[in-house]
Amino acid sequence: MTGDETPDTEQAPQPGQLSIVETSSEDIRILTLAGEIDDHTSATLRQALDIPATPPPRLVLNMRHVTFMDSTGINILIATHQTATDAGGWIRLAAPTSTVLRIIQIVGLDTLIDCHPTLHEALSH
Repeated sequence: MTGDETPDTEQAPQPGQLSIVETSSEDIRILTLAGEIDDHTSATLRQALDIPATPPPRLVLNMRHVTFMDSTGINILIATHQTATDAGGWIRLAAPTSTVLRIIQIVGLDTLIDCHPTLHEALSH
């Protein structure tokens, strides 16, 4: 295992489900997502992304186990980005799978939210 990886302590979610494990590094919240991000899992994601205004939120979403994301997920990430920046913080995406990265790039989300190939890079920028 490299320094860019976190141990796989969570079980793989069933198809159509989303699991979220929260950790932190210094003052950065890290959410490791696994499964699908869509209308059926949106409430779980919204709840996990609830951002307190103080201290300024700093959030990294580790997306290396996300197998699918639709427009619902895109909209949640845009809203989270807006909330975080309004509070003086930020959100970054780390290690999206090739399928999810393609969606992120097609809709231009990577021009709004910093997207990094590894968790380590997302934490160090």
